[in-house]
Amino acid sequence: MIGIVLHAQWYEPLRDTPADRSAAERAIVFFNAWVLDPIMYGNYPNEMQEILGPLLPTFSSEEKEKLMNNRLDFIGVNQYTTLYAQDCLYSRCNCVPSQVDAFVNPTGERDGHPIGEPTAMKGIYVVPYGMERMVTYLKERYNNTPMFITENGYPDASYDNAPVEDLLNDTKRIEYLSSYLASLTTAMRNGADVRGYFIWSLLDNFEWTSGFSLRFGIHYVHYNTSNRIPKLSAKWYKEFLEGGNMVKQI
Repeated sequence: MIGIVLHAQWYEPLRDTPADRSAAERAIVFFNAWVLDPIMYGNYPNEMQEILGPLLPTFSSEEKEKLMNNRLDFIGVNQYTTLYAQDCLYSRCNCVPSQVDAFVNPTGERDGHPIGEPTAMKGIYVVPYGMERMVTYLKERYNNTPMFITENGYPDASYDNAPVEDLLNDTKRIEYLSSYLASLTTAMRNGADVRGYFIWSLLDNFEWTSGFSLRFGIHYVHYNTSNRIPKLSAKWYKEFLEGGNMVKQI
């Protein structure tokens, strides 16, 4: 099977206004359909063409035919969080988003209140419903192409001299995974063709620019000795896979 993995982020309008609703739609398209539409349909999304116009590359008839005749076998979905979208195309903004950002200001807060419970990683909030909405959007836009949830996980802070027991007792991760799996289950019951789900991550790891300051693993790693210890979430996930734990209903 041949597919592609997207960092698929969902957006909600910052305000219930036509401008912010349009901004959320643009953000979803620019974040996800920018890559998938050319692969699936041989052209860029209309929403992008309206804003970027001649800046977008064009496909020849031969290239479009190749794209249309060699579609993906699956779409990989990395889904962690949801953000608000503030319109900056027709409205005033404190920031200056560019064309490639769809003239959208993404934010995790509205009137000082976060969209979901914050995590140790900036920009990741606990917003379970975003999983269902993202998967449903991809189902409807791409004719229910088979999907795999290739990444979904919760970041804990890793700080010097932190008691190992605190890192092993990762109840927040269990709550996160359970609620996101429940949301995914709802999408699947409504017809989304999801073939697999993968937690990020099996082990604590070097996390991009965050280095060792964040821990996503369901197994604790002692970075000096490489010793590995299952966290509470590893036990929970094992029991879930064996059918002993039901996901949290939302």
